[in-house]
Amino acid sequence: MLTLINNISTLAGITRHDELRLQGGSMRELRRIDDAWLLIDNGRIAGFGSKDEPQPQADVVIDARGGCVLPSWCDPHTHIVYAGSREGEFVDKIKGLSYAEIAKRGGGILNSADLLHCTDEDTLYRQAMTRAREMILKGTGCIEIKSGYGLNTEDELKMLRVIRRMKESLPVRVVSTFLGAHAVGRQYSQPEYVDLLVSEMIPEVGRQQLADFIDVFCDKGFFTPAETARILEAGAKWGMRPKIHADELASSGGVEVGVAHNALSVDHLESMTIEEIELLRGTGTMPTALPGTSFFLNMPFAPARTIIDSGLGVAVASDYNPGSTPSGDMKFIVSLACIKMKLLPEEAINAATLNAAYAMGLSESYGSIAVGKVANFFITQPIPSLSFIPYAYTSPIISRVFLAGVEYN
Repeated sequence: MLTLINNISTLAGITRHDELRLQGGSMRELRRIDDAWLLIDNGRIAGFGSKDEPQPQADVVIDARGGCVLPSWCDPHTHIVYAGSREGEFVDKIKGLSYAEIAKRGGGILNSADLLHCTDEDTLYRQAMTRAREMILKGTGCIEIKSGYGLNTEDELKMLRVIRRMKESLPVRVVSTFLGAHAVGRQYSQPEYVDLLVSEMIPEVGRQQLADFIDVFCDKGFFTPAETARILEAGAKWGMRPKIHADELASSGGVEVGVAHNALSVDHLESMTIEEIELLRGTGTMPTALPGTSFFLNMPFAPARTIIDSGLGVAVASDYNPGSTPSGDMKFIVSLACIKMKLLPEEAINAATLNAAYAMGLSESYGSIAVGKVANFFITQPIPSLSFIPYAYTSPIISRVFLAGVEYN
């Protein structure tokens, strides 16, 4: 079935089909057509053009009413399968406790693991689906979801089964990441837990084909580079490519170990150094910033401006989780990228679409407007310019959301 979207004030985020990521100065190029139309054929983009070009015939015609059309946001780093909430720790932070201090007292990730252990699979699924639907209505069309609040074999598998159910039932594209190495489970010493990850958890996740990627929290007070390398090598035997938590709390060696093991992305990077930026040059690893975490925890922001000025690309993600970023609003992430990391609006939008899709291994089919790509996009209300999107940082601007060419509501 052919669907035509017409009366588009600006169609933005246009790329070549073979353009999988943007780097350096190319991130400033947000290609667009004003006064445009967009053609969808069976869930994929079939064509686009300006109103001066002949508009094709279609079975269904949708009036964009002067709104802009952009590719759906892609969110390459989330933890949305979790139980309950942690607003008590939010108050602790207001009182002056740091993230590391809360974790040392047994809070943080371990708190979420305790809650998840006592929560059945159906309840976890319902809670996570509510969060995912909220994200979709805010314009997100691809979501990476991590485990990591189980911290024992049974509960990690429970989380990954929930993610698999979400893959099967959501209209967005979901990829799954095994993050058993998020923290050390309460009943284990650190060496015991690393042994468990390598000898039991990873092989079972692999046998059940529950994860697309593997992740490790390689940072001060969590897992060392040597432990991270051992875990990643075990994951590689089961076809799980790395996506690494790195340099959130300190310059941790996570970037180095990620590059050495061909990580698809290294994420957080709040403590990243110039030397680590140089390590990424010429690699396929996407530096991924999580500005919502810095905002919520009052931490430094990742040096995204420096990374781009060094000729590299950047992706951004929400880090939606109960402890450090309880929000999956990618429009707000784009605003923070501009306000706090000094990205231009065009750079921030590219970081949240094509480059974010790349950080999930999905940019061949998602993240931009290109013939043949999946027709995930949203229509805005009439707005004065594309820069208005990050400028109006709390204003709801989306009027309609389409996933594989079908309206979601």
